[in-house]
Amino acid sequence: MNSSQPLRAAPSSTQPATRPSAGPVQCLQNLGCELGEGVVWSERQQALYWVDILARRLYRWDLSAAEPRHWDFAEEISALSERARAPGLLVALRRGFALFDPDADAEPRYLHQPEPEREGNRFNDGKCDVQGRFWAGSMDFACEAPTGALYRHDADGGCTRHDDGFAVTNGPAWSGGGMFFNDTVQGLTYRYDFDAATGRLSNRTLWKRWAPEDGVPDGMTTDADGRLWIAHWGGACVTCHDPASAEELARIDLPVSQVTNCAFGGLGLRTLFITSARVGLTPAQLQAEPLAGALFAVPLDVAGQPAHLFGG
Repeated sequence: MNSSQPLRAAPSSTQPATRPSAGPVQCLQNLGCELGEGVVWSERQQALYWVDILARRLYRWDLSAAEPRHWDFAEEISALSERARAPGLLVALRRGFALFDPDADAEPRYLHQPEPEREGNRFNDGKCDVQGRFWAGSMDFACEAPTGALYRHDADGGCTRHDDGFAVTNGPAWSGGGMFFNDTVQGLTYRYDFDAATGRLSNRTLWKRWAPEDGVPDGMTTDADGRLWIAHWGGACVTCHDPASAEELARIDLPVSQVTNCAFGGLGLRTLFITSARVGLTPAQLQAEPLAGALFAVPLDVAGQPAHLFGG
């Protein structure tokens, strides 16, 4: 199914040559995810992973197959990364970080639960940096209290807290010597100076304060040229931005309001896969958004970066 919504270039007095363009939005799977998230393209398996956090379900889809496979969990699963030197995945579950092999008959094995005292929290978005360290944020399950924090889990088992005080965390993404991270409830995106060798963050600065009509920033990714692509919860779009100026370079309009995450994949990493959610929508809104919770794909004239693997 194709949407009639095109990619819209942001208004600008100048038109940089680096503005990307795209083909039509396609609905790939309309699974009605309550909270689709965590989308990752596997170069190794030539398959797409994503999760439905509230349904506690992991999906994997070889795009040549009619339907994805799925695995159900005893608690929420929110993000994942493939392992570099072993089969299977590192996953973020409700309470922390675990190993899970979808192709083995085994339960997930917890590695670390970094905040047992924060009983109202769960983990949310996350991904690996270029050195194979997994970064993920926790959040208040009710999306209200600023009890969420940003963590880094290393391949040697170390786990460190790098920032604190967020109600809902999303991201991160890396570009130009910085790490970008979303404080979703406040509608803010921060940039940290990022030391790739040590994994140390410093100098948090406000990169962008989002206008109410844009919704709030959710998951995000980076293309091969360092531009940021950001999903908008409540904004019905994914936007592309210059990492230095935060200027909007392009906008993909979607037929759903709650856009949650995006990742590059497919042939040449030139398809942007996009997840969405239906949680919290009224019956009238669901009737107006029959594709809420679906998985979408958009062909682009720019390539993404391959997902970094856990463990380097």
